[in-house]
Amino acid sequence: MYTTLEQRLEKLRQADQAGLLRGGLIGLEKEGLRVSPSGCISQKRHPEALGSALTNRYITTDYSEALTEIITPPSADREEPLRFLSEAHHFLYQHLGDEILWSTSMPCIVESDELIPIAEYGDSNAGMMKTVYRRGLGHRYGRVMQVIAGVHFNYSIPLPFWQVFQNLEQDETPIQTFISESYFAMLRNLQRVGWLIPYLFGASPAVCKSFLGGRPTTLQVFDEYSYYSPYATSLRMGDIGYQNSKEQGTGIKACYDCLNAYIETLSRAIETPCPIYQAIGVKVDGRYEQLNANILQIENEYYSTVRPKQIPEMMEKPIHALQRRGVRYVELRSLDVNAFHPLGIAEEQIFFIEALMLMCLLHASPAINVAEQKEIDWNELTAAHQGRKPGLMLQRNGEKVALRSWGLEICDAMLPLCEMLEAGMPGNPYSESLMIQRYRLQDADLTPSARMLAEMRDKGESFFQFAQRMSKQHQHTFMQQEHSSQDQLLLGQEATDSWQRQRELEASDRVSFDLFLEDYFAQQLDEDLSRKVEKRSISAS
Repeated sequence: MYTTLEQRLEKLRQADQAGLLRGGLIGLEKEGLRVSPSGCISQKRHPEALGSALTNRYITTDYSEALTEIITPPSADREEPLRFLSEAHHFLYQHLGDEILWSTSMPCIVESDELIPIAEYGDSNAGMMKTVYRRGLGHRYGRVMQVIAGVHFNYSIPLPFWQVFQNLEQDETPIQTFISESYFAMLRNLQRVGWLIPYLFGASPAVCKSFLGGRPTTLQVFDEYSYYSPYATSLRMGDIGYQNSKEQGTGIKACYDCLNAYIETLSRAIETPCPIYQAIGVKVDGRYEQLNANILQIENEYYSTVRPKQIPEMMEKPIHALQRRGVRYVELRSLDVNAFHPLGIAEEQIFFIEALMLMCLLHASPAINVAEQKEIDWNELTAAHQGRKPGLMLQRNGEKVALRSWGLEICDAMLPLCEMLEAGMPGNPYSESLMIQRYRLQDADLTPSARMLAEMRDKGESFFQFAQRMSKQHQHTFMQQEHSSQDQLLLGQEATDSWQRQRELEASDRVSFDLFLEDYFAQQLDEDLSRKVEKRSISAS
């Protein structure tokens, strides 16, 4: 089953190029909800001392003004993203006053949708667009869905590897085409084995009752204040988390067959009106309630566990950036915040996820047909809600397979790759991390989700009490830790500079917001790709 993986690893070994596998760049995006002393979502503005949420490269906000996000610079040093994350947390806590950062993916006490403040980004057209987009998300899915936190793992592989890999594959396409299509092979395989992430790292098996706001649920009652699912790993990744819930009704689903197919399907969703969203209205009584009334306002609204990414230039559409410059990195979005680690992610997770992503790159990756896509979706949802259920069966190629045996099979296939990655390194960090995951597959009680429920039972805690206790422990850790004065100066200077950049951006606007949006959505795909997309659509029909 893993013949292609084995053959490619052997080719790299024989060519004495295995070291190129270790050159990947890793960046993290870690979200954390600011919570008041009473345990509710903060109603305060994003602290001014943290800089402009619009232009700060390292500290920003996501959907809510209270949902802080830390972005680490990409690094080839596996310890650097965690070190920077630690410094950024220390910096944050110097300016949060009596607030804490929530330690779990699922939020604290949710009093109402109206008390979830939408993020504000200033008066520039670019800033207004970000706020209106979030306002639209609130109308479409409910604000409460947008205060679920996660960790995103960004990974890119440098050009020297791609040049060698393309030569070994005897591929003669343009190098950027080869890179993009190789990344899409990785993306398809990451979807196939995506259920493994919530099983191993899911840390949201329970939720505060206030999150559901009295709505009916199939979740069980844990105590007076909490719901849970006995074998759940990640309710965040289940059917109560953020999803494009109208997807089945509209028939839109991104296609990962290749870059052009992905761009085509997302373009169609962004340009196709949706009656449900038309009923909301776009500009109502002089205020924009959403960017448009289409199936997707913009590309980022499409929820997926993994995404191909390219860095857009100023106000360039993300799909246009992908079309013009290809895939630059892959974003894995299915990681829960690790409640047991102050940073929300542990070092052993970094090593395992990198090895898993490389395995998904080097393993055979055919196109995903309709039947397999249904299996992928079913496996992900099943692992999220029932992943620790003894004897749980998943679906693969029309047959049932035990989650445990499939997971161990993946670990076995990864071992030679892990050994290759750590050759010449002190210790065996990849193999050791792999062993930890094997233990979790053999004993579900070792998973973070099982540990969370066990602690709640042992200490007689509700979900809220558990999360609050861990949050305060992590706060103490960051307040007491040694820190780098150089990094604290860097973060402080970035905060100051970001306000200047925001002011310059606001001063540079020359058109109204109406015209700005009109120009933004008037951007067209480059003609050469448009012809390819049209040709593909005709042949498919």
